Amino acid sequence: MFAKDGYSVITWAIVLGIVLAVAGYAIGGWPAYIFYVLGLLTISFTLYFFRDPERVFPSNSDEILLAPADGKVILITKNLKHDFFDGPCTQISIFLSPLDVHVNRNPVTGKVVYAKYHPGQYLVAWHEKASELNERSEFGVIHKTGTKVFFRQITGYVARRIVFHIKEGDNINAGERFGMMKFGSRMDILVPDSTKLHIKPGDRTVAGVTIMGDFA
Repeated sequence: MFAKDGYSVITWAIVLGIVLAVAGYAIGGWPAYIFYVLGLLTISFTLYFFRDPERVFPSNSDEILLAPADGKVILITKNLKHDFFDGPCTQISIFLSPLDVHVNRNPVTGKVVYAKYHPGQYLVAWHEKASELNERSEFGVIHKTGTKVFFRQITGYVARRIVFHIKEGDNINAGERFGMMKFGSRMDILVPDSTKLHIKPGDRTVAGVTIMGDFA
C-alpha cells in the first residue's frame, strides 16, 4: 500500500523511469545499462519512500500516547514552558530519515482545538532551533481526560513539503493517519510533565504502534 499523498510523485517517478529506459534503448551498447539502472532506482526508491503499511494499534489506544511517526527519538526535554499548556511540559522529538515510513498518525484521541501552518526556514531537522524557525504545522489536542497534547510536523533540510488533513474542531482517534512529511523530517510531541513516558533518547518508534506514554 502506498500513501495517497505520494501518488503524484510516484507517477512522475514512473514517467522518469520510462524516459530513462527509452533513452538507454536509443543509445544502445553498455551505456544503456546505466540508464536502465537509474530508471529502476528512481522508481524503486520512490515506491519504497511512499510505502504506507497497515498498523495494528494497541487495544487501549484511546487511553494512551502513541508515536505519531516512525523514526528515532533524538530528544526528551522536561520542564519547558509553552503557551498551549497551563504548566510545565515535556518535549519529545523524533527524527525521520529518508528510509523511514513518512506517513504520520495521530498520537492521541481527542478534539483538535488548535491547528496552524507556519512557513519558515529549512534547517537540518535535528537543529535545536528547527522547532521555532523551520516550516511546520502545529496541532493542539485535548484528550477526554482533559490532558493537553501538542504536536508538530517540521520540515528538514531535505524535506520541503508537509501534508496534513486535520483542522480545528475535528475529533481524532489515536493511530489514524493525518498526513505525511516528504523526504526526511522531524516530529515534536509536547505533553504535561506529569505524563509517564515509556521511551528514551535513542529508541526507535513505529507510528500508531509504539506506546510513548500514558496520562497519570
